[in-house]
Amino acid sequence: MSQQIYQQLAQHLDNLPGGFPATESGVELRILKKLFTPEDAHVAIQLTLLAESPAVIAYRAGLPADEAANQLLDMSKRGLIIRLEKSGDYKYQAAQFVVGIWEYQVNRLDEELIALFNEYIPALMVPENWKTAPQIRTIPVGESLTPQHEVMDYDRAEQIIAGKRKYLVAPCICRREHQMVGKGCNKLADACLIFDGAADFYEGNGIGRVITREETLEILHQAEAQGLVVQPTNGKNPISICLCCSCCCQVLKVIKNVPVPAEHTASSYAASLDLHACVGCQLCVEVCPMEALAPTAEKLSLDASRCIGCGLCVRKCTQKALALKLKPEAPIISKSYTETLVRLGKSRGKLTNKGLAKMVIKSKLDRRRVSSTE
Repeated sequence: MSQQIYQQLAQHLDNLPGGFPATESGVELRILKKLFTPEDAHVAIQLTLLAESPAVIAYRAGLPADEAANQLLDMSKRGLIIRLEKSGDYKYQAAQFVVGIWEYQVNRLDEELIALFNEYIPALMVPENWKTAPQIRTIPVGESLTPQHEVMDYDRAEQIIAGKRKYLVAPCICRREHQMVGKGCNKLADACLIFDGAADFYEGNGIGRVITREETLEILHQAEAQGLVVQPTNGKNPISICLCCSCCCQVLKVIKNVPVPAEHTASSYAASLDLHACVGCQLCVEVCPMEALAPTAEKLSLDASRCIGCGLCVRKCTQKALALKLKPEAPIISKSYTETLVRLGKSRGKLTNKGLAKMVIKSKLDRRRVSSTE
């Protein structure tokens, strides 16, 4: 019975936007067995993308309301599902594996879990999914932009954080997992900036620490100085910003290995090169996370198909031989991260408008059934 419930949970997670594909080795089931008890799995498969009350979820799971409420709270504290709070009442919704459950395990990592995850990455991190509806996007580092640039607020980190009510910094799970197995770098360890409701969830789970807006800006400046790529969630009002290095970030590592990285990122900009101004110092070559720049007999070459528009090369160039230019065709930037997830689910064939409508109708019917029994 336990094997069957984990297979059901795996299918449930695969139906969520981020996916959780099956493998011949069954490594995905071994991951679930390490994170979820059979009882957890039974409850988790009752959750949807809609935030719902413990009573509704208890009804579906066939559990007493108090028992379900306690289990849901415990599971959310372990980062297996998402918890939302309003006026002291909790609601819960399903968490996808990436971005989601995996990142919430940053304080629960051990070498076994890291090994399982890295075995699973080739099946989980499908480049085509990041091409059609990337969950995160790349924006330029601040110093790579000039006053002449017409920059949308959602493409400037300082503007993204300006209107937030709450700021939190959490450890970068990619850097931590690499460091734990002796493969990490020495760059900024606390490098995930989380905002507002997402920050409430992280704080409630004891992940990271609440900081001020000024401290958030300072972390952005440190990241820029260390050559980290600025990657907010893909939406005009991001819920987080990741500060990534190409040696540890699992997303950047996957993108770096595809033939045309530029097609797998949502970025408004691309670098351009003025060979006349270039002196061939190669400082830009050292910082490019995608190896888009290379030394040549003519000083330097730029492969635009590999450029993800991070601006690190522009910041590093003392001769102003490199500049960022707007792409002819702007990437699709969703109004919200939720809209991005819906796009991703639809692109994978896991979500349809009809399916979403059925989800809403079922939730309403279950709420009525619960109300009628109270």
